[in-house]
Amino acid sequence: MKNENITTIELTFVNAFLVRVHDGFILIDTGLAMHWEKLEKELMSADCLPDKLKLVIVTHGDLDHVGNCAKLQEKYKCKIAMHKDDSLMVENGLLLKRKARSLTAKVFSIIRRLFRRKFTFDKFKPDVYLSEGQNLNEYGFNAKVLHIPGHTKGSIGILTDDGNLFAGDTFTNKRKPEIANYIENHLELENSINRLKKMNIKMIYPGHGKPFEMEQLARKL
Repeated sequence: MKNENITTIELTFVNAFLVRVHDGFILIDTGLAMHWEKLEKELMSADCLPDKLKLVIVTHGDLDHVGNCAKLQEKYKCKIAMHKDDSLMVENGLLLKRKARSLTAKVFSIIRRLFRRKFTFDKFKPDVYLSEGQNLNEYGFNAKVLHIPGHTKGSIGILTDDGNLFAGDTFTNKRKPEIANYIENHLELENSINRLKKMNIKMIYPGHGKPFEMEQLARKL
């Protein structure tokens, strides 16, 4: 079910999503710092930069989602928005202790530690703090903010009026739709997922892997 207003920007193994709104664009997540040239090129090609990017929303504070926020702030004066509970991750580089749920996730954790110099980002201070239930109409975006902790304390989802959920890493779809591979708090994640199951969600746009219909996931939860 393709949505012409949503463009997936594939940045190696992580997604950024460019959403066309009334008189501009919203960018959701930014990839790793090493992805800057590709991200900038994609945004320029969409005629999004230098002045049509109304807001950059990061779904959580992991470095593969916030890696280019500082550059967007500095070079294009873009406003960066996120939940306050993940703010220390981007302002101070705070690393979270989390359990890896799958073998692949455990292997990636080891690789990240071994090559940690490559997995870095420029720290920044968010311009806007988003909170549960906040309406994004002021940015021309018919959507609201959902606070869905579990993967991180400040994880958020963005649910559009027509049922599209930008879920960050709460869900993934590398081989099949499933819940987060890295979990900070199992109980919070379970509560977040139970809450999402009751909502009118049609499509899920995950931070990793292909978008998928909520029905595909609902059958497995």
